[in-house]
Amino acid sequence: MRPLFLAAICCTAATATAAGLSSRDRVPEAVPSGPAVHCIPLTSIRETQVRDDRTIDFITRARSPGAYRVTLPYACPELGFERRFAYETSLSELCSTDIITVLHEAPLTRGASCGLASFQPVTLAPHR
Repeated sequence: MRPLFLAAICCTAATATAAGLSSRDRVPEAVPSGPAVHCIPLTSIRETQVRDDRTIDFITRARSPGAYRVTLPYACPELGFERRFAYETSLSELCSTDIITVLHEAPLTRGASCGLASFQPVTLAPHR
């Protein structure tokens, strides 16, 4: 089976908040909505939102769960700044044992590689 290479690129609007941080700099609150799982089907991922060097939200196509939050075991250098990553898998799932690689822009180059963690189904707080 050939490895499948996918890259996720995330962009968020930068609007000022009362605290002086842009929405890009804040990790929205998330309420767990079930037990964590080790893998999610690739076809269920609609988009990813990198929140910081340790937090990635995987937004799903389904209403329930609407998102999975992965909190990496360690900070992944420059992930929060670049907000894009790639991964390789030969399966039809992305799992907690998989590795992501930060992608740098202009020219597109690979950065740090970091291990994922369990996928926690969550309900994300609405954007303010």
